[in-house]
Amino acid sequence: MSFALIDFRQEVKEELFRIMQYWIDHSVDYEKGGFYGEVDGKNIVHPGAPRSVVVTSRILWTFSAVHQLFPDPRYLALAKRGYEYLIDRFSDKEYGGVYWSVTAEGAPLEKKKQLYGQAFAIYGLSEYYKASKDENALNHAKEIFSKGIKHAYDAVKGGYTEAFARDWSNTDDYILSRGENRKSMNTHLHLLEAFTNLYSVWKSETARFHLQHSIQLMLDHIIDPSTYRMTLFFKEDWQHTTTTISYGHDIEASWLLWEAAEVLGNSKLKSKCRELSVKMATAASDGLADNGAINYEYEPETKHLNDTKQWWPEAEAMVGFYNAYQLSGKVHFLEKSEKVWAYIKQYLIDLINGEWYSVVDGNNKVVSDSKINFWKGPYHNSRSCMEIYRRLGQRGS
Repeated sequence: MSFALIDFRQEVKEELFRIMQYWIDHSVDYEKGGFYGEVDGKNIVHPGAPRSVVVTSRILWTFSAVHQLFPDPRYLALAKRGYEYLIDRFSDKEYGGVYWSVTAEGAPLEKKKQLYGQAFAIYGLSEYYKASKDENALNHAKEIFSKGIKHAYDAVKGGYTEAFARDWSNTDDYILSRGENRKSMNTHLHLLEAFTNLYSVWKSETARFHLQHSIQLMLDHIIDPSTYRMTLFFKEDWQHTTTTISYGHDIEASWLLWEAAEVLGNSKLKSKCRELSVKMATAASDGLADNGAINYEYEPETKHLNDTKQWWPEAEAMVGFYNAYQLSGKVHFLEKSEKVWAYIKQYLIDLINGEWYSVVDGNNKVVSDSKINFWKGPYHNSRSCMEIYRRLGQRGS
């Protein structure tokens, strides 16, 4: 391994430890349980902020995953804390599944059954099982999976309906969308991610079927075969309803798709996904700014570019381009990954107060310095550091 790549690997390892220390120091609510719903850029807690199942599950996943890579009783203890809070406060004991949000006191707040939220609960619980070997965690993941499949799987047109009311009856308000947008890229992407993690620890035929189905949905409906970009929203019959390009989701999906195919192990799908992953990374390269960072979104119809740089697309770009380098051997992808990391180090990492800023504008000025909120957890940035560290380690010396 070259000195430059040794530095890259060491830097992401050190940043991973810094991120973990931040969450150990600033996220834990010792008074009300679980983790704070909101902490601002100066590390001031907003004690009344609600907590989301998404961030709670992402915290659970993160500490479980880091503990497996760098075993530390502190990491496992916080993973257990996340697990217990998720089951105690977010689980709907009457109708099954998990709530979308709870109050700061832990009481149910938004009770809708959002498939996006169910996906992250499955993802986090599966990872906690890997770290703890607690069969109860895996059983909870299976239960949420089964409940979601029972109500959301569309056996006729394929895919999964976006959301339901608390009792799993139909609703036209899906939190992330509403009305005719019955299916979305974002929910299906994270269901793919969740099914991948679940199948890695539970090799049931049902888990295999839905993982393969989710991969096939990406190939057949979500990824455009001519542009290699993803459509964001769909009607029930997969008719497109938007044209917006989300560069961050495209580059994130490029490596999650390959990971899913690897875990499934179907050689035909692996071959398709290997080729497609590289093409998606190539297409996402159009979203790169001159400084190497990836822009947020582009609307072709109005030609409006949202050139903000947000913490999660930058983290995913670092992994997605490195993954494309591994699959293709093309050095320009490695260079793109390194340039994104250079941008993150210069503009997104808060060296004074810790963690990463949420949003930086096109002139590299901080727009939002929020460190913890309803959507922002440690998952994207810690995962990117873990992925790069692992992948560089596979190169040898």
